[in-house]
Amino acid sequence: MKISLRWIVLSFLAVPAPGFSAPKAPAKMEVTGYVFTRGAALQPGQVDARRLTRINYAFAGIKGGRMVIGGPADAQNFAYLIGLKSANPQLTVLVSVGGWLGSTNFSDMALTASSRRVFEESVIEFLTQYDLDGLDIDWEYPGLPGAGNPFRAEDKQNFTSLVKELRERFDGRAKKTGRRLYLTVAMGAADEVIAHTEMRQVQKYVDTVNLMTYDYYEAASDPTTGHHAPLFANPADPKKASSDESVRAFEKAGVPAAKILLGVPFYGREWGEVPDRNHGLFQPGKPIPGAYAPFSAIDSTMLGQGFARFWDDKAQVPYLYNTEKRIFVSYEDPESLKAKCSYVRSRKLGGVMFWEYFGDSQGKLLNTIDGALRPGNSKH
Repeated sequence: MKISLRWIVLSFLAVPAPGFSAPKAPAKMEVTGYVFTRGAALQPGQVDARRLTRINYAFAGIKGGRMVIGGPADAQNFAYLIGLKSANPQLTVLVSVGGWLGSTNFSDMALTASSRRVFEESVIEFLTQYDLDGLDIDWEYPGLPGAGNPFRAEDKQNFTSLVKELRERFDGRAKKTGRRLYLTVAMGAADEVIAHTEMRQVQKYVDTVNLMTYDYYEAASDPTTGHHAPLFANPADPKKASSDESVRAFEKAGVPAAKILLGVPFYGREWGEVPDRNHGLFQPGKPIPGAYAPFSAIDSTMLGQGFARFWDDKAQVPYLYNTEKRIFVSYEDPESLKAKCSYVRSRKLGGVMFWEYFGDSQGKLLNTIDGALRPGNSKH
């Protein structure tokens, strides 16, 4: 999952905007984690189901208009994840279809009622075959090129039709089997995404909108450093980007707060050749070839090892700067996640979604979310 679109201090207890009723608190806080194995087979003990309410397995693909498995270990991994329900009977396991590099065939698939019907029938077959609890649609993005994908103006209405028809099929299936099927969507947190979708209609048919409130800054497309997942906008930020602004934009577009899951990254973004001004924040920088910084690596190889940690009290997120190497790192840590979980509660959002599980091998971030959103959950 990735956001590459560019977009353009509010209180945690902010009063709802005029014309909006106070949001209703969700029945329970969702903690949805994307599990991305990169083709590997899951091993016993790799996933702690007790701290999750939902797993979205990434990714299934689309081939010949039908949903297909994404890798040779998927069947084995589905069985492993379904088996985790013995430790957490309330856990739901969904498959996510698409992703940044897997959205090539969405526009063609969704183009006509007949092409959608082929896909929708394959979804039911897929979920039945692997005993899954539902589908997460990660189309990046309707009406937009994403990673250079085919797209059409008609994607806007076709996306709505797709989720509506899937909901109808899921509800029909549930009447026959007595088992509810969940439908969620992963949405880029950009004004362009809202402009090319009908979120007021889409939200009627989905259980949650997994809002990808990260990648606001990334070195590959931003020659200036910045926070890639700020909770609030720092006034010095040239983009004035923030998760809060994106949440409010989706609410204004018609998505109820209780259906929004705030997306948080379990990885950081790095820039090189960053001058030693303002500890590297909002300074010119360049991509570092091959750089990838999961939180576990940041925590074990950067913190206290040449990288100094700083806290942006306005944006409510940390960042690192290495004076000698002139490297700047934007990332998420337990302190920022506590602030975001407080925000989720105060705004009465549906919970938290994160990308992705294996970026936090020691479980520090997931434990923080679990403790903040589900304090009564057993730790044993």
